Amino acid sequence: MRLKADLTLLAVAIIWGSAFIAQGVAAQHGIAYLYNAASFLLATIILLPLIPRTKKISREQVFWTLLVGFILFIGSTLQQVGIYYTKVANAGFITSLYVIFIPFILLLGFREKPNKLDLLAVFIAALGAFLLSTAGHIQFQPGDTLELVGAVFWALHMVILGKFASRYEPLSFAAGQYLVSGLLSLLLGLFIEDKTILLVPAVIGAVLFRALFSIAIGYTLQVWGQRHTPPTDAALILGLESVFATIFGWLLLKQLLLPIQVLGCFIIFTAVMLSQIKNINPGNPTSAPIEPL
Repeated sequence: MRLKADLTLLAVAIIWGSAFIAQGVAAQHGIAYLYNAASFLLATIILLPLIPRTKKISREQVFWTLLVGFILFIGSTLQQVGIYYTKVANAGFITSLYVIFIPFILLLGFREKPNKLDLLAVFIAALGAFLLSTAGHIQFQPGDTLELVGAVFWALHMVILGKFASRYEPLSFAAGQYLVSGLLSLLLGLFIEDKTILLVPAVIGAVLFRALFSIAIGYTLQVWGQRHTPPTDAALILGLESVFATIFGWLLLKQLLLPIQVLGCFIIFTAVMLSQIKNINPGNPTSAPIEPL
């Protein structure tokens, strides 16, 4: 089951990497809150018919769903708004720093001492993300602070999913957090942004793509995958989205890929492989057995 979960998270990273193109379209049209609202609410509608009707939703699940939905709202809002005031390269690199925050959140919030290989892997991954996103050069912008705070919330989101998602039915849990995030985004967007932008064909396409693939499929698979994969390992695998975003940009948008960025990709892959060593080393008492498919 662990191997299947890791492969599922890898698929999520690929999906999220392709979704950066859609998010870029929304950013070009100056829309953030309504874009998030439309995407999350449409994803909720897509999932509703698939939720099992036989399982009751407990008060405890409602609490964690509300909390995770609020954290998702804060993280996605800070990321999308932050792009207005910083470079996309800066946003990609700073957001990827959530892999560094996770071991410390686990230590402070759950008294879990991080594995030494995990710590080494997250810092190697951060180095790779820096080279990949910025090509070794970064100019700090006003929006960088928003992206950094957002990275903390993405880390919190991933930790809470890893700790509590396994207790509940994944589809109802996923749809619940989308609903919360979508409604909060809609509340702000109706007062701040121009609603007519949602009628632009390019924005409609971006919303449909993100709602179906990035959220309804991607985030839901994330909820399931993190039922069986520790938060730090999950973060490193999902961090590959920056690699796949670069690959899709190169393939579809003909964006130039510098040698130093290719090196960054290989460094991130190395970090992910390093984090998996403890799972295949029978002499490591902290390793979790990988169940057969």
